[in-house]
Amino acid sequence: MMFNVVRGLHILAVIAWMAGLLYMPRLFAYHTRSTPGSEMDETFKTMESKLAKIIMTPAMVAVVVFGASLIYFDGLSTLSRPWMMLKLCGIAFLLFWHMFLGNAHRRFASGERPHTERFWRMTNELPFLAAIVIVLSVTTKFGS
Repeated sequence: MMFNVVRGLHILAVIAWMAGLLYMPRLFAYHTRSTPGSEMDETFKTMESKLAKIIMTPAMVAVVVFGASLIYFDGLSTLSRPWMMLKLCGIAFLLFWHMFLGNAHRRFASGERPHTERFWRMTNELPFLAAIVIVLSVTTKFGS
């Protein structure tokens, strides 16, 4: 019973985190169009800050805590399975991407435009590509 509750909470946290990871670059793409110091610039700064602090970071922490709990329930030997190694590589990318977006958020907040609108549009789907790898790794459990 407890395993299923933790798994459910883990899935909900993943959904929230992924929503933020997919939405933040879209906000940055629009933010690059705004004039520094304008009302729209300040609106984007507020939106980005709330997304990062209220949704993305708490969801990321929950994903890691619940995911580690699931590994504990399954047994640490799960970590040596090929599908889990691939999943962990995907998670490492998502953690890196979260930190990359956090750095960009701080730069936008200070008035910089760290990348072009085109860059943010092109990289917007990277978390979803990682999610495809992660979900298929878990659902197929290849190499078990």
